[in-house]
Amino acid sequence: MRVMALRAARLPLELERRALPTPAAGQVLIKVKACAICRTDLHVIDGDLPGIRHPIVPGHEIVGEIVSVGSGAEMDVGTRVGVPWLGWTCGTCARCRRGEENLCARARFTGAQIDGGYADFVIADHRYCLPLPPEIDDVHAAPLLCAGLIGYRALRMAGDARRLGLYGFGAAAHIVAQVARQEGRDCYAFVRQSDIEAARFALDLGCVWARPSEERPPVELDAAIVFAPVGALVPIALAAVRPGGVVVCAGIHMSDIPSFPYALLWGERVLRSVANLTRKDGLEFMELASRMPLQIRTTEFALEQANEAIASVRAGTLRGAAVLVP
Repeated sequence: MRVMALRAARLPLELERRALPTPAAGQVLIKVKACAICRTDLHVIDGDLPGIRHPIVPGHEIVGEIVSVGSGAEMDVGTRVGVPWLGWTCGTCARCRRGEENLCARARFTGAQIDGGYADFVIADHRYCLPLPPEIDDVHAAPLLCAGLIGYRALRMAGDARRLGLYGFGAAAHIVAQVARQEGRDCYAFVRQSDIEAARFALDLGCVWARPSEERPPVELDAAIVFAPVGALVPIALAAVRPGGVVVCAGIHMSDIPSFPYALLWGERVLRSVANLTRKDGLEFMELASRMPLQIRTTEFALEQANEAIASVRAGTLRGAAVLVP
């Protein structure tokens, strides 16, 4: 089988041919139909995250079909599944027992410690494979596995905010904006200074306002979600939300947050992060996606074009998500 492997941080991915793996107990072998590229993949490639195994095959927004099962794996050959970032947890620590498996200290992640979906086939723990809405095809389902899931968890952390700011209008924001709009919320999109197309894209998807991130919105926001990995946006978002409002940092990595006056936090504003996801998040969001019409914007690339696709994501030149189709 073919894989696009990262031999060491900050190197281009290399096309390799490997033997087809055999699933161990509790595992399934999946033929990859589509794998979206997430900004977290860029952090893996750039060496921004701790504990990355090298060589590693990135990719954690995987849609595929089970072709083989190991002993004890309670799934059927032919089943269509999604494989997300969370790939394994211990299940026994206090955090796991509290339902906080996303915070498990021993957790292993797809495309970071477990080979991911930039490949023809992938091995996954059957317990961490998610059912997918049959109404959504492979390519358009792939971004739901992280951009959608993290956006969903971040939206829930934002509470019942009616006026919602979205800082960074990429793959995740373009999905969560549609969910929020269908829940009756008003979305205010914040984009790069010169990215007129991103602003138009946001307005096309139902946002009521779209301007550069440095600008103040025309109203006080109830909450804001920061998707862009730019720490300098945190004080800007805090200044835009009302007293009692919430700012949610939705990325797994962010540049340092600059110092800011306590007055921006005072007034019972809340600043919090979202870490990873839980299987419960996955089940809830996929059920929601099955009954909520979503326009998932994608650009397809062949597996061998992974480096080109990654460069496009890094440059912010795509609208929506880049998806590898082996």
